[in-house]
Amino acid sequence: MRQSRLANALLLASLAAPAIAQPAPPPPRAKGPALNLAVEAAQTAIAACLANGYKTTVLVSDSEGIPVAMLSADGVGARTQQIVASKTAVVIKYKVSSGTIAERMKTDAALAAEVKADPKMPYPWPGALPLMAGTEQIGAIAVSGAPGGDKDEACAQPGLAKIAGRLK
Repeated sequence: MRQSRLANALLLASLAAPAIAQPAPPPPRAKGPALNLAVEAAQTAIAACLANGYKTTVLVSDSEGIPVAMLSADGVGARTQQIVASKTAVVIKYKVSSGTIAERMKTDAALAAEVKADPKMPYPWPGALPLMAGTEQIGAIAVSGAPGGDKDEACAQPGLAKIAGRLK
């Protein structure tokens, strides 16, 4: 009798252990563009830059700056992947284009110091735009690799325009 209780307790413990040991599923990503729209925007931005002879990387993120899609043209420098992440961080934090922040930093010493102190933003250059669903920012699109942030932003614009009306 004692042995069967012990056996039952061990059996019960072995059955319960996997249920207890299961980690909680990770939370879903933050609000942002659907994957198909993120890829479409990135492909459009890369095509716009390639048409001008620029090899670039494009990052489309969710509202917390987590990548949804990142595409790099063949032959683009690896550093561009770090730069698009930095430009994205600027847009997510300040909710305006990275070019707007780059301009403001020229005359606002406090803003410049704040941006430079944030390790997520070592490259606060033009080239990233907010993704908006109505009045809500749901992410960003950033481009790096063209010869100048103004040209990066000019490539991001068609990517954004391609999906803007379908963002939710």
